Amino acid sequence: MTPSPQKLPQPLPVSGVPDPSQKLSQAASASPQPIDWSDPQRGLQFDAWFSALQANHGLQPHTLGLASADASFRRYFRVNALVNGGLTSLIIMDAPPDKENSKPFVDIAALLRDAGLRAPEVLAWDEAKGFMLLTDLGSRTMMQTINPAKPPLDVYLNAVDTLVAWQKASVPGVLPPYDGALLRRELELFPEWYIGRHRQFTLDAAMRKTLDNSFALLLADNLGWPSVFVHRDYMPRNLMVPDAGAGSALPAGAQYLGVLDFQDAVYGPITYDIASLMRDAFLTWEEDFCLDVTIRYWEKARKAGLPVGDDFGAFYRGVEWMGLQRHLKIAGIFARLTLRDGKPKYLADTPRFIDYIRSTCGRYIQLKPLLRLVEKVEGIEVPNVFAFGRS
Repeated sequence: MTPSPQKLPQPLPVSGVPDPSQKLSQAASASPQPIDWSDPQRGLQFDAWFSALQANHGLQPHTLGLASADASFRRYFRVNALVNGGLTSLIIMDAPPDKENSKPFVDIAALLRDAGLRAPEVLAWDEAKGFMLLTDLGSRTMMQTINPAKPPLDVYLNAVDTLVAWQKASVPGVLPPYDGALLRRELELFPEWYIGRHRQFTLDAAMRKTLDNSFALLLADNLGWPSVFVHRDYMPRNLMVPDAGAGSALPAGAQYLGVLDFQDAVYGPITYDIASLMRDAFLTWEEDFCLDVTIRYWEKARKAGLPVGDDFGAFYRGVEWMGLQRHLKIAGIFARLTLRDGKPKYLADTPRFIDYIRSTCGRYIQLKPLLRLVEKVEGIEVPNVFAFGRS
């Protein structure tokens, strides 16, 4: 079993969305990457905040450097700190409050930790200015441990255990609902940003009707599944593997991974996060491996009392249709990141999403009209198997 040859460089792990273009490992670097401030006033605010924390947290100013940036306006710095006579690494989040609301990050980090999971602990937070000091979950993402030649079943099962523990902690009314209105808004990113602006393809009335009908089918299936806590980007780039010898206290029989990039978590379909894990935005495995891990998840979830149903076939269909919603959305998001936000590296992975979309649509007769529409947009010529033999 081998993955698709498409693969981005490995990201640096930080307490947020890692940027795959960054390869800095400050722990091993004597010269931290300097921090540039496009707004000098914000730089002065940061200096004042950072200086005020140094004594209480043992921060070592000469080790401060840029760790990564993500797809939003957040940036992350890494700094060493002297704690109880030993050096440790901490993360600083720079999230301008006029562009980023950090409260969900703080609240959901607490939810994860209350569930017994490994999430960053907030050590200091200036809500008004948007600076936050966090514990560092380690030096290796799950993505960085993966050998492209062989899918690591053991690590994926660790991710499954972590997911089940997160879902078991679910309580309604705590996180925003992942309802039909939000799911539909996400789907509309595909025709607006991917089809219209990236492909510069104009949908006629019949094509738009096909899209609307397909979206209605998808949403009905997605919303037919019970709701739990949904991470919303549950994939190897956002999961941390404990460093060897770190002495992490993990529950017996479970190897919980550290969880990052959770600030957009919602309360929605139980099919979402397992679809996100097994149909990754940046790494593709063959179907038999995806099926194997999904079956193991379903068995563990049933044993834990989670509402995944008694029919794995029905559940797997739900996962595939939920994954289709996600892939349509992400194709639109990646086009928007390129065209609106000037981040073209994300669009390089859209062929992966088109492959996901086509393979899922091709398995279900109800989705064949959507398949034909996507192929027309992509300029894919499908042979007419009934045309042979004509003179």
